[in-house]
Amino acid sequence: MAVRRAFYLTHPQVTMDPTVAVPDWGLNDHGRQRAEACAARLGDMSRTQVVTSAERKALETGWILAAGSGRAIKVCPDMHENDRSATGFLPKEEFERTADAFFANPLVSVRGWETAASAQDRICSAVRRVASELPDRDLLFVGHGAVGTLLYCDLAGEPISRVFDQFGGGGKFLAFDPDQWTVERGWAPMEALTLR
Repeated sequence: MAVRRAFYLTHPQVTMDPTVAVPDWGLNDHGRQRAEACAARLGDMSRTQVVTSAERKALETGWILAAGSGRAIKVCPDMHENDRSATGFLPKEEFERTADAFFANPLVSVRGWETAASAQDRICSAVRRVASELPDRDLLFVGHGAVGTLLYCDLAGEPISRVFDQFGGGGKFLAFDPDQWTVERGWAPMEALTLR
């Protein structure tokens, strides 16, 4: 049997609306176009299971990508972004400062946010569980930037640090071996994603 592949893709650009809860934000036109172009380029996805968090932006990305797979997406609620409900929407500069503190102090709840250590345990457990449930499938996980970074740190055997964050915003992917639990490729734009 061929060695299976696994990928973790962060959702592309979203419509940011301070009046809407962050988990309910959807893709904006640019993000949707990027996802559609990626789906067209990937082509036959019959061997690949798309797995998403339950947040709208991840679901919308997953639905577009899974359209060519012949199967429904698998929704994994434990793949949600780090819980930031204590603060809700923050302006960009304030958000970046808070995110820096989140990664720099992984055992501390910064401003009431879920700790980075807890979020890492949650995302890694969710990905491992799905991988064990679907041992004969390639896997395309669609999720979020912060928990994607925490997943990368665990896969790479690195301490939690924002230095390993995706560069330049969403729509980036990493490739990994879900059985050996190792990184095969670090962050790259979704435009470079191929399944083989």
